[in-house]
Amino acid sequence: MLNSSLLHSFLLVNLFTSERSINTIALNINRKRHANKMLSKEIIENAFHNKKITITEESININNTEFEISGNVIRFHKENDYNESFSIQWNTYHNNQYDDINNNNMSQLRINETGWKLDDLEGKFILEAGCGPGRFTRIFSQAKAKVLAFDFSQAVDANFKNNKNAQNIVFCQADIFNMPFSEGQFDYVYCHGVLQHTPNPQKAFFCLAGMVKPGGHLSVDIYRKDGLIRPWKSKYIWRPITTRVPPTKLLKFLQWFIPLWLPIDTFLKKIPYAGNYLGSIIPCWNYWNRPLSADQKVQWAVMDTFDALAPKYDIPASIEELESWFKEIGFTNIDVHPGGNGVVGNGTKPEHNSHQDGK
Repeated sequence: MLNSSLLHSFLLVNLFTSERSINTIALNINRKRHANKMLSKEIIENAFHNKKITITEESININNTEFEISGNVIRFHKENDYNESFSIQWNTYHNNQYDDINNNNMSQLRINETGWKLDDLEGKFILEAGCGPGRFTRIFSQAKAKVLAFDFSQAVDANFKNNKNAQNIVFCQADIFNMPFSEGQFDYVYCHGVLQHTPNPQKAFFCLAGMVKPGGHLSVDIYRKDGLIRPWKSKYIWRPITTRVPPTKLLKFLQWFIPLWLPIDTFLKKIPYAGNYLGSIIPCWNYWNRPLSADQKVQWAVMDTFDALAPKYDIPASIEELESWFKEIGFTNIDVHPGGNGVVGNGTKPEHNSHQDGK
């Protein structure tokens, strides 16, 4: 049953919008069904500004196009497609990266790379693209932001499982290249750990930029292309083989192999200077020097080695390339620098921007 206060809010919105101009949102309630209690009215209203919306338990109708709601997730896109490996990965390791579970701040450090202050996020609308199982979603939610979190794959189901009690999150499955949301509606757009796994990172970047409201902020990261020999790049030797293995079989193999290999890999990587290179011949993402328990180190090694070897796309970019993308769309306060996952790029959309976003 929909609680009375939330139903009252929905009814007030329905009454209020009936008195607004034809260009404003019309949010209708099907009285024969209870409106989905996990959908925040404010987030929906913002994301689909100037669009006619009808919500039931099973679907959401936007401008006369109906989309399924299942598992408390709006399905604008239903298939895993080229991101099948991430659906498998994050529904298997659904909460392994959460700071409050690991008793560390590894996820918070990634968010710190944005330069955003958590205190500034309260009451702001955030679009999180490629949310995965929701380790960043939780931090934004705890900062009292209004979060719309989406993923291309069914990894978003893991996010809902982890954060279902939060009332300030809307969960969607959607395509970054075909987002159904109204442009220019979000105060903050966050997309870390995603662009390199799309078929066209630059196009994905431009699509995200279109979602930022004037004066709003965009933060992305992408694997770094720098022309140097680095230990982690050995994955590109193996990927022509591993990407042809069905993801479920590859994961099962790594779940067997990594616990056996990890002690040897740790020994190799502790050798001064040459250790990282010796340990990279056989790919193994090893967190021996991170604040994790022994069991967590094994699980992180499995899931991140799988993350390196399984995805269909792995397309890095240089610092110069990412910076040029921000400049091309006319953003200001551009800050592009090396980060924990490759290259981080932050920027602000000007209050008045004549550039045509979403190339």
